Amino acid sequence: MKTDLFSPLEAMRAIALFVMPRVLLSSMVIAVALATAPLDASAEPAANKNVDVAAMHANLADAQKVSGAAVRASKNGRRAHLESIDDVAFDARTSLSSRPFTVREGQQAPALRSTIAYMVDQTTGEPLVDKNSQAVVPIASVTKLMTAMVVLDSKAPLSEPLEVTDEDRDFEKHTGSRLSVGSMQSREDMLHIALMASENRAAAALSRYYPGGRPAFIAAMNQKAKSLGMTDTHFENPAGLSKLNVSSARDLVKMVEAAYQYPLIREFSTDPGYQVSTGKAVLSYHNTNILIRDPRWDIGLQKTGFINESGVCLVMQTTIRGRPVVMVLLDSVGRHSDFADAGHLRAMLTDGESRFSEVGTARSRS
Repeated sequence: MKTDLFSPLEAMRAIALFVMPRVLLSSMVIAVALATAPLDASAEPAANKNVDVAAMHANLADAQKVSGAAVRASKNGRRAHLESIDDVAFDARTSLSSRPFTVREGQQAPALRSTIAYMVDQTTGEPLVDKNSQAVVPIASVTKLMTAMVVLDSKAPLSEPLEVTDEDRDFEKHTGSRLSVGSMQSREDMLHIALMASENRAAAALSRYYPGGRPAFIAAMNQKAKSLGMTDTHFENPAGLSKLNVSSARDLVKMVEAAYQYPLIREFSTDPGYQVSTGKAVLSYHNTNILIRDPRWDIGLQKTGFINESGVCLVMQTTIRGRPVVMVLLDSVGRHSDFADAGHLRAMLTDGESRFSEVGTARSRS
């Protein structure tokens, strides 16, 4: 008997013959449409990138111009350079380091690796070496000399115990510290290891315990700089971790000479080693300046420093052949390069009294 219904097999064949060609045709139409359709917003970044790159190049050129102005900022109190000191700004190092020296009396100039070098006779104020002494650059932990002066000027009890808290951690450079949160030390010990071993959390804690807290402390740092005639100088951080802590070599000579008037700063900054008890452990610290342990040197005060933006920095008061001098070496490159440069400057006074200076920039100290 015949039936009006397809068998299951026949039904499947009918579906295949009717449906599949239409599916294939639809797929082809869609493919052609996609190939010929105009790009939508999600496919346009290639064009937009060209515009963005051009804009970025324009911004970079502007930033480089501003950075040049930052280095040449005069001593009339302008602070526009603070907003322009960033990674781009330090392209200026190339032009600074390429400037030549002139040499008097036939003496060959030392091959200094520091972009900025300034050595002054402490008795007469006479500049003996002048290389880019007016350039305004970050000074890293050299800052701690100002921190120490502000602490001592406050007359706060040196025996008062200070505690390290989370507020003293470095959230800018994310540097480590041997002073764990909860460590307790006297103000005197905090000052000691901040100067001798450049302990950042110690400097941070000292600023936080200042009357009015850290903001008042930083304001006092800037006021102290102003009172010393340091018109190229600005501080944003008590430890020196901020690239906005800036100064010139000429200003730093003023800061070193002022700090030299504090017996504790002289003592602590030149101590070869020191132990402190934190309530959790006894920690041994060593001086960051290896010249302190060199018997050929007579160093009355010193401070080292380094962040990426500043390069290697060193300031010292030292006596050479009975002549007290202040040395400032900034933006040096390479491990111990600052100490090597200091050796070159010392050799100048040891081997002869001839002077050299950067072409066209030798001036008496203002």
